[in-house]
Amino acid sequence: MKVRADIAELLYAGLSDSAIARQLGVDRAAAVAPARAALRLPKAKPGPKAYASAEDLFWRRVKPTDDGHMEWTGFHVGRTPAMRHGGRNLTACSIAYRIANGRPAKGQARPSCGRDHCVMPGHHADQADRAHARARSKVIQAWAGGLRRAGRALEREREKRVDALYAQIFGTPE
Repeated sequence: MKVRADIAELLYAGLSDSAIARQLGVDRAAAVAPARAALRLPKAKPGPKAYASAEDLFWRRVKPTDDGHMEWTGFHVGRTPAMRHGGRNLTACSIAYRIANGRPAKGQARPSCGRDHCVMPGHHADQADRAHARARSKVIQAWAGGLRRAGRALEREREKRVDALYAQIFGTPE
């Protein structure tokens, strides 16, 4: 029996006969079941299918909000958005960080956008990012302090010049 390539591809991907029939708009009994038999593939296991990656599972469990953030629709451990994949418990924030930065978070990944429990990729900082931001903040504060001191010094210089001009024009007060 000649098997359609699109049916064979979905069968090898592990989809059920009814899912393939729905997706391709074919008859399950007439097209998909004989193709499964011809390819000598076992029936698909019932129940929910495992996700290929934690990122796939993440995208199934988020919902965009109107203000540019995302909220978690999956389960929580305490108040932390979490999921289970590959036998491991993972936080949604760590997966969002990995999606945005292409690397796992060093330490905890926490929302840096100001909204509690936001899981939008790109809205998180790990321990190294937070340490870098603190150091950068200290540099900016030191620079701003230096500008204030320099501004006061310039103001004193200008006052001295104005006093000298006043003295030249009107003389020194006695």
